[in-house]
Amino acid sequence: MSSTPSTVERAFEAALYADSDAALDTGASLLASDPASDAELARRGEEFIEGAWRRGWQPADVVRIVRRELDDTHVRLVSALILDESRRNERNEQARGPRWTAQLEELTAEAAEAAGTSGTSGASGRKASPRTDRFSYATAVLGLYRLLLRLPSIEPLDVDAPKRAAGAPKDSRMLTRIRALLAKAEATGFPEEAEALSAKAQELMARHSIDEALLAARTHAKDAPGACRIGVDPPYETAKAVLLDAVSGANRCRAVWNEALGFSTVVGFEPDLEAVELLYTSLLVQATAAMTKAEAAQRAGGRKRTKSFRQSFLAAYAHRIGDRLAEAAEGQVTAGEGELLPVLAARDVAVADETERMFPATVTTRLRGVNDAAGWEEGAAAADRAQVRARPPLR
Repeated sequence: MSSTPSTVERAFEAALYADSDAALDTGASLLASDPASDAELARRGEEFIEGAWRRGWQPADVVRIVRRELDDTHVRLVSALILDESRRNERNEQARGPRWTAQLEELTAEAAEAAGTSGTSGASGRKASPRTDRFSYATAVLGLYRLLLRLPSIEPLDVDAPKRAAGAPKDSRMLTRIRALLAKAEATGFPEEAEALSAKAQELMARHSIDEALLAARTHAKDAPGACRIGVDPPYETAKAVLLDAVSGANRCRAVWNEALGFSTVVGFEPDLEAVELLYTSLLVQATAAMTKAEAAQRAGGRKRTKSFRQSFLAAYAHRIGDRLAEAAEGQVTAGEGELLPVLAARDVAVADETERMFPATVTTRLRGVNDAAGWEEGAAAADRAQVRARPPLR
């Protein structure tokens, strides 16, 4: 004799395998009428999170896709689920590496800030707001679970790849200084100050990367490439992906864009991955600010600009930045002497091999909708003004 399905099971059967709002309403009505189902609902949510981990997703990836597909309520719910699951499986979290830990720390900070400003509860299985009724809450939870259930498998990061040897501790002070310099460069209204700040940040990034590469070679550390995922969000995501690809190439990394899921996977050695994240974010901020200013000037001159202007602007910016970074990368190799050149060559081969292992089949994407001459010219000019500088010669 079979047992009677629980309220949660009946709600899932009604809501998770259909696409309509009516299906969500049916499932939510079942859950709202049975407060005793809350604990099981929360437990099943953590199981969906664990399923996402098995399919290659990481905390930041899950939050990013939820933010892209749903709304802030769902983001708060999934963040709470992730944090609850991490506390319950703390031993597993420690084995997943520093990037995973950093993502959880960022989620913890965001949850604390949200709780302080909106009264949001921090534990899954409880209401997202004191003013949320049970039906609305259940509807949001089922909408989230429907998305989590349908997440596809993606390339796992740091799985089956050689583990990086424990070398010198990360120079967090240097990275903090780099971030501060780039933040000031983005915020200042004076081009000369931005140039000085960005140039100094670029110099520190270069030194950090080269020092790490030489240290690994001299100590015979079995260093190996890793990978990270960086969000490439609409609008104009193709141009942004091209920009990220250019930044990655200049920092001895490879970027593979997943258009459908809104991110690029960047493969490289850890110091270079850090440089890519920092520089891409900074250049994107500079490009957006420059585009807004250029569009305002066009409007002031009586020329109405549309989506095509912005698309062409960012496409030209990405193209020109790519050229500048390629020149800078060539200068870095030319400046290298002695033991550095074979070390960098070996790293290039390792990154290419790891990219091929993770992505054996890729296709080339072409920019479309680039048909505004003024936008292209303004974007190219902005790229020439952007703060990019070759690594300093070694001494």
